[in-house]
Amino acid sequence: MRHGPDIAALASLIGDPARANILSALMTGTALTAAELAAEAGITAQTASAHLRKLEDGGLIARRVQGRHNYFTLAGSEVARALEALMGLAAGKGYLRTRPGPKDAELRHARVCYNHLAGETGVRMFRALQGQGAFAAAEEGLTLTATGRALIGDFGVDPDALPPSRAPLARECLDWSVRRSHLGGRLGRAMLGAMETQGWLSRLPNTRILRFTAAGQAAFDARFGPAAV
Repeated sequence: MRHGPDIAALASLIGDPARANILSALMTGTALTAAELAAEAGITAQTASAHLRKLEDGGLIARRVQGRHNYFTLAGSEVARALEALMGLAAGKGYLRTRPGPKDAELRHARVCYNHLAGETGVRMFRALQGQGAFAAAEEGLTLTATGRALIGDFGVDPDALPPSRAPLARECLDWSVRRSHLGGRLGRAMLGAMETQGWLSRLPNTRILRFTAAGQAAFDARFGPAAV
C-alpha cells in the first residue's frame, strides 16, 4: 500500500472542466453565488450544485452563508497558489483555450491573484523591491529588511499593523503569464489595497483584471520603474 498525499484525488477534483471553470472564477477573490458560478462554468444550476458539493467536500472551496444566500470562495490562499501554478504550467505547455486577444493583454498587464497584484506590473513591483534590498530569504516566505520596512512605509503600509494570519508576511508567487515571481502574502495584499486606496487602479467587475488610471500608471512607473520595451 502506498503512503503519502493522494494527488490523484485532488487532481480529479480540479481536472473536471466545469469545476476548473468554477475555481478559475473564484480566483478573483470575490465570493460568488451558485447561480453566478453556474453561469461562469456554462452549466445548469443543478449541475453546479453537485460540483460545488464535491469541491467543498474536497476542501477546495468554502461556503459563506449570508441571510438566505450561500456564497462560495476559495478555501484559502494555498488553493489560490496551487491554481496559479497550474495556470502557469498550462500556459507554458501550450494548453490555452483561446488565442490571446485584447482581454488577455489586460490580464497579462495587471490582474488580481486571489488577493495581490499579478501580471507584468506585479512582477515589476517585486523585482524593483528586490533590487532595492527589501527582502531577505527566510524558512517560510521572505522577511523584510530594514530597507524594506522603510520602502514599504513610504508607500503607506505599516507591516506591524497588518492583521494577524497564518499566511507569511511576504512570499514569492510564480506568475503564470510572466513566468517570474510577484509578491504574495499579507504584504502583497496590503500593497494592492494601498494602490486601490490611492486610486491608482480599480477592479474590472466580474474579471481578474486590474485597470490602472493614467495617473496611477504614471505613479506606479515612477516608483517601480517603467515597463521593459
